[in-house]
Amino acid sequence: MKRVACVGEAMIELSMMDGNAQMNVAGDTLNTAIYLHRTAPQVTVDYITCLGNDTFSDSIFAFIADHGVGNSKIKRIVDGTPGLYAITTSPEGERSFTYWRSNSAARCLFSNGDFTMLETYDAVYLSGISLAILPHIVRLSLLEWLNKHLICLIFDSNYRPHLWESLESAQQMTSAFWARADILLPSIDDEMKLFDETEDQVAFRFSCMAKSGALKRGKLGPLSLGIEVHGSYLPSSKVLDTTAAGDSFNGGYLGALFGEESQEQALKIGHDLATQVIQCRGAIIPKTALPD
Repeated sequence: MKRVACVGEAMIELSMMDGNAQMNVAGDTLNTAIYLHRTAPQVTVDYITCLGNDTFSDSIFAFIADHGVGNSKIKRIVDGTPGLYAITTSPEGERSFTYWRSNSAARCLFSNGDFTMLETYDAVYLSGISLAILPHIVRLSLLEWLNKHLICLIFDSNYRPHLWESLESAQQMTSAFWARADILLPSIDDEMKLFDETEDQVAFRFSCMAKSGALKRGKLGPLSLGIEVHGSYLPSSKVLDTTAAGDSFNGGYLGALFGEESQEQALKIGHDLATQVIQCRGAIIPKTALPD
């Protein structure tokens, strides 16, 4: 049985619905972990983060387990608290975020420089957000550890400018993790913004890496990386909330791969899942809303 560790930050999510605020739990790598588990329940998926010892952290801890994702590796920080973010969504389904996460417990992740808990996994999934919340010295230590171990690294840059101390730092660390990663899951918009490139330049850069994965292109559908696939992808019939579009694609795609599906089928499963997710409000949609 495959074992996958998803690393990052789980937060309290506030979303507006008909003028009222609703509280949920989300976070980019957590969203992917949940959708990975739903797509491939035979895969063991654990979430690795730090939480506080407050009631909101308790809620997150329970939420993770309730969605079938392992929480035994989560470290609890005395007097720590989780991050919080609020989502506002335009009539077209595009979202904007307001964050309160500068002192979240997740920033203490790997603060002792010990990454041995990752050794028991077949694959580790993390994102640019996972990196951005960590001190620079911890990022470097994590990269050094990964370079010394043969564990499969799955990476999505998921660029959020406000989380990084500088554009240069974001570019350097993202490039270093792309170079180390085994499965690449970039989004075209993130890469264009981060590296000031055109769509064609981004696609060419990743094609030159000769690694497997998928370049996410929204309604155009994914571009296969590493293996030539000419798929046809239908856009979503409606768009309510794109909050977890990329995260859900990643979960569906990875779940299909770990379930021994072909690259062509994995791309389709990821895309179909994402198109379903963006038709619902919130990052984690009800299981009943998922495609068969």
